[in-house]
Amino acid sequence: MTVATNTTKATEKVKVAIIGSGNIGTDLMIKIIRTSQNLEMAAMVGIDADSDGLARAKRLGVATTHQGIDGLINLPEFEDIKIVFDATSAYAHKHHNDVLQKHNKQVIDLTPAAIGPYTVPVVNIEDNLEQGNVNMVTCGGQATIPMVAAISQLSKVHYAEIIASISSKSAGPGTRANIDEFTQTTSRAIEQVGGAVKGKAIIIMNPAEPPMMMRDTVLVLSELPEESGTTEAEIAKSIEAMTEKVQSYVPGYRLKQQVQFERFEKDAPLHIPGYGDFSGLKSSIFLEVEGAAHYLPAYAGNLDIMTSAAQGTAERIAQCKYSTEQSNFVIA
Repeated sequence: MTVATNTTKATEKVKVAIIGSGNIGTDLMIKIIRTSQNLEMAAMVGIDADSDGLARAKRLGVATTHQGIDGLINLPEFEDIKIVFDATSAYAHKHHNDVLQKHNKQVIDLTPAAIGPYTVPVVNIEDNLEQGNVNMVTCGGQATIPMVAAISQLSKVHYAEIIASISSKSAGPGTRANIDEFTQTTSRAIEQVGGAVKGKAIIIMNPAEPPMMMRDTVLVLSELPEESGTTEAEIAKSIEAMTEKVQSYVPGYRLKQQVQFERFEKDAPLHIPGYGDFSGLKSSIFLEVEGAAHYLPAYAGNLDIMTSAAQGTAERIAQCKYSTEQSNFVIA
């Protein structure tokens, strides 16, 4: 995380809670404890008293409950908590959000419920700082939408398709239960945040041994250079610049090779099932995401990019909404 500040004294950290003591919630907890600039872990919430996440939280001195959202509300720490992360499921999040909004808590949603606006830190965090609930899209969305946005900033994007390949071992029960929500949420966010007219998302859970790191393929169809006034070199430069911005909070995020370009003229268009014929410029972007291994192995980059994005979003919200001092905290 890149932080720039002009303040001369440290601000009081904002207390946060995490609902969901599984892989994502536990990784996020450890990230906050080890690396956070503005956040302090106040409570870890689960529904399985024997979960590893709750056990780790207890050992780290964090208040815990295995009674879900009701248990969180009854904790003495609840009153001082400003931000609550939800790392459960899309179905459960709807109830959690209803309860938390009544208590005026800032909610950061790591499920595909999408009650609040889709938020990708390097693309639109500044637009959503005043929202009571923000949605972190999906792991695939966090990895690929910045690439779509890097192109849409320069040229009209007619269609963008992403294929997110993750290790089967890094896909927990919540991920497996939300496959439909994953594809729907990611597709919509490609359009609403990435700037594509039409978006499509595919997820692949690879059972390979040893486990593979997260790989993402981003296919973007945009205007030809002579139509947009943007050259292929400028698009490649924009993608490289966006990659560096994501690396500021996900160091293991990288391009696997140079961007590949292909032209399709009007007399020889590309046919896309479900979309139709396309003439223009095709940009193929190949990504790899290596996790920081705070809780799970490095191959679980899909979890790492979600928790890193959620933490980055919370850091910025905490600094803007709850800090008593003004400073120049930036994600860049």
